[in-house]
Amino acid sequence: MILSLDVGNTQIYGGVFEGEKMLIAFRKNSKSGSSSDEVGIFLRTVIKENGLDPKKIEKIVLCSVVPDVIYSLKGACQKYFGINPFILQAGVKTGLKIKYRNPLEVGADRIANAVAATAMHPQKNLVIVDLGTATTFCAITADRDYLGGSIIAGLKLSMESLEAKTAKLPSVEIVSRTEALGLSTVESLQSGLYYGHLGAMREIINKISQECFKGEKPFVIGTGGFSSLFEKEKIFDQIAPDLVLKGNLIALERNT
Repeated sequence: MILSLDVGNTQIYGGVFEGEKMLIAFRKNSKSGSSSDEVGIFLRTVIKENGLDPKKIEKIVLCSVVPDVIYSLKGACQKYFGINPFILQAGVKTGLKIKYRNPLEVGADRIANAVAATAMHPQKNLVIVDLGTATTFCAITADRDYLGGSIIAGLKLSMESLEAKTAKLPSVEIVSRTEALGLSTVESLQSGLYYGHLGAMREIINKISQECFKGEKPFVIGTGGFSSLFEKEKIFDQIAPDLVLKGNLIALERNT
């Protein structure tokens, strides 16, 4: 079995795989300052409580956009699993040609998403929209050229910003809305968050298509925790919540 981990700004998203099949998935706050013991005990416990044997973990692969957490995670993997984890970072084999001015600036999670997407949909122009703490857009050509992308504040971050910077606007549940017009403060916030994000995604996808693919529609993949929220809007050709974890596995295979 292989343990795959994605360390984001808000959460650690993990899954245990046997071959290509995901056996379990879990999430944990990715707060900076967690010790290797805290992380290691959590990982062993969550695996065990889901009916699996931590001793059967043979490999661990991770990608991270939070440098402070990598040290603790690496220590946890070594101490509690006896495994030196493979870390998806600059210099490893991905099969992509990064066209960023500085390739080191591309987040490891975005690389993992691109690795998985190009493996799943070879010889297709792709746009990947990852709805996490930030919502990121990545454009990849059919020849696996990673062209670049866009980044906007994610849904939860936008909601927390409104709550923190205003006197009367409360924190609200982020939900799919059928109407743009809200009849209460809560409904108005929910509508604004939902349709504001939907409009931004449509515009950025359309603009990327014009700039990168001569107006031809790319294959659009939605991933991340909030991707399923927009399923009824049909802006994604595929929703793949576990894209980053599968990209980790493919990168691991290409480097071993």
